[in-house]
Amino acid sequence: MTTNPHHLRLTAIDTEDSVRIEADGDLDYDSAGLLLDEVTAQLAARPALTDLHLHCADLGTVDSMGLSALLMIARRTAQAGVRLHLDDRPPRLDRLLRLTGTLDHLTAQPLREAAKAPSAEESVTAVRPIGPDGAI
Repeated sequence: MTTNPHHLRLTAIDTEDSVRIEADGDLDYDSAGLLLDEVTAQLAARPALTDLHLHCADLGTVDSMGLSALLMIARRTAQAGVRLHLDDRPPRLDRLLRLTGTLDHLTAQPLREAAKAPSAEESVTAVRPIGPDGAI
């Protein structure tokens, strides 16, 4: 029996209000659930958590299941009010996130006050376009 040399290994390092999970290996079909389970367990065990750092420097291949796990992690951390950080991303991960249009979604910091509805002064009024002769 041959073992996969790129099997995902996770190391969790926690402080009072944050957790750093170091991922080493491939984040793929076989291992995506492992990372998702670890993050879910950390979120459940630590209700006062404010920041979750995924250390990505030693990530190898990330396939569609790995990307799906990252998106699910983003969803779960957002629901828990925890900021997700993808630290030390290798260029191949940034490329994948750019190609799939998920880079900004996974790396943008949440806007605390932006979730509020705009006030009457801030609301935007829709305007119909005017034709070339000035007619509406």
